[in-house]
Amino acid sequence: MTPRLWAAAALVVLLAALAVVAFVTVPWHRPPAPRADQVDALGEFPRDQVARAREFRAELRPGSYASMVLGLIVALVIGLTPLGAWLVTQAGRPFGGHWLGQAVLGGFAVVLVAEVVSLPLAAWRHTIVVRYGISTQSWGAWTIDLLKGWAVGAVIGGLVLAGFYTVTHFAPRWWWAFAAAGAAGLVVLLSFVLPVLVEPVFNKFTPMPEGALRTELIELAARDGVPVKDVLVADASRRTRAVNAYVSGLGPTRRIVVYDTMLTEAEPDEVVSVAAHELGHAKDGDVLVGTVLGALGTAAAVIALYLLGGWGWLLARAGVDSIGEPRAIGLLIALVTLAGLAAGPAQAFVSRRIEARADEHALVLTGDPVTFEAMQRRLGSVNLSDPDPPAWEHLMFASHPSTVERMAAARAFARGER
Repeated sequence: MTPRLWAAAALVVLLAALAVVAFVTVPWHRPPAPRADQVDALGEFPRDQVARAREFRAELRPGSYASMVLGLIVALVIGLTPLGAWLVTQAGRPFGGHWLGQAVLGGFAVVLVAEVVSLPLAAWRHTIVVRYGISTQSWGAWTIDLLKGWAVGAVIGGLVLAGFYTVTHFAPRWWWAFAAAGAAGLVVLLSFVLPVLVEPVFNKFTPMPEGALRTELIELAARDGVPVKDVLVADASRRTRAVNAYVSGLGPTRRIVVYDTMLTEAEPDEVVSVAAHELGHAKDGDVLVGTVLGALGTAAAVIALYLLGGWGWLLARAGVDSIGEPRAIGLLIALVTLAGLAAGPAQAFVSRRIEARADEHALVLTGDPVTFEAMQRRLGSVNLSDPDPPAWEHLMFASHPSTVERMAAARAFARGER
């Protein structure tokens, strides 16, 4: 068989494996939260609080959608016109047009254009979250975090681009196979190292002081069969008033992380309830499953890009000869952007199902639906979440059940209906 036929066969196998893993591991069928309970839960929020949360979300909405549309337009303009190839060529000139210089610096140039174009919208969003008291950052601190994000992205992106185009350069006929395997391996590697290497770039983590709460969290994890290495406190208050907690890492790197804002805004039992939800993700292997799905999906995407690269119309639009050459970086980004937007609603649906299962795990583990419901009210009020957002927006973009859905689920659990 030709390389293209082998690639098509490999793509079918990967998509089949992806479907099987998703079918087996994702909780597709979750009972809906009773609507009557949702209505009752919404009535427990003060009207002025709901109005303020909806006003906040309404002010954020235009910028969020504008950023999405602008990002798509920039990606299409750079990827489906010769502009992307020109940017990569110019970026590689300091290295005499060497393919590796084009790959790394060209990728930086293309991504930087997109980041700079969307920067005013990001700044606009910052003014809104500061005005509503969610962000505690000055412009200086916000800028530093922005630059840190760009730097981390540049390091990871540079390594990925260098590796990818090294493969395409030395294995022009079979690069799809090596790149797919490398991309899958990278997803797995990053799942282990990002919590250890990247999270400290943005936050300081200190061990939670010895005391009743730390002891209860460690005992909770042990009772759940999900031992953790440590319980850490993140200095989130230097950036936000939002409250949160999560379980980070896999295996020996696993730890419970609690925002310092959570410790000041929430009751200890509510912190335990949030931790129980996060332990549910670890108990059910959600991070591991997500890593496997991500690895399979990324490998399939690489092969799909190779197959699409044989479409002459796309190559002609981008002004390149092959999708495997560095000058086609813009085209690659355009295709990835389109795929990401198309897959977004499906990913959100899966995420909501997984989060609902983690909620149920927290209810079973703690046996305390009253505190769970109080915790959801706390999260919604402090984070200014719309407790009952527009149905279409929730369907398209929400990664978690709404606040009233989660409160309703707790009430159904208390009645023994779940």
